[in-house]
Amino acid sequence: MFDSSFWALIGLFLFFGILVYFKVPGMITRGIDSRGDKIRNELEEARRLREEAQQLLAEYQRKRKEAESEAESIVEAARSEAEHITTEAKQKTEEYVERRTALAEQKIAQAELDAVNAVRATAVDVSVAAAERLLGDKMTATTRGDLFKASIDQVKTHMN
Repeated sequence: MFDSSFWALIGLFLFFGILVYFKVPGMITRGIDSRGDKIRNELEEARRLREEAQQLLAEYQRKRKEAESEAESIVEAARSEAEHITTEAKQKTEEYVERRTALAEQKIAQAELDAVNAVRATAVDVSVAAAERLLGDKMTATTRGDLFKASIDQVKTHMN
């Protein structure tokens, strides 16, 4: 009547009884629950970290766009400034060339005037020398004396 199967069944019931007496199923349940809570907390932490990462990514993308926009505006301002400087330099160069051209033209005009005056002075000197020689050759002592007296009379009339 009491075969080995019966004693195995009684051993099994005693084993389960001991487990219930020492509250092993409660411990297992608590262990499983604590493990579930731990996993749930880890999932929440992972979700929170993911949201933070997405916020940081969005913030960095916004900052990158702002930096690109700022860099673009800096480049545009530099380009505008370079055009302004180029225009100003071109204008100053043109003014300088105009001033130098005017100065050169003045120097040329002055040189022409000096050359004309030198030619005139030379012509006058040559004419005077030629007149002196002609008059010196053709004049006699009496003609000279008469001319001298006429010149003195002319000076006297102009002085009065």
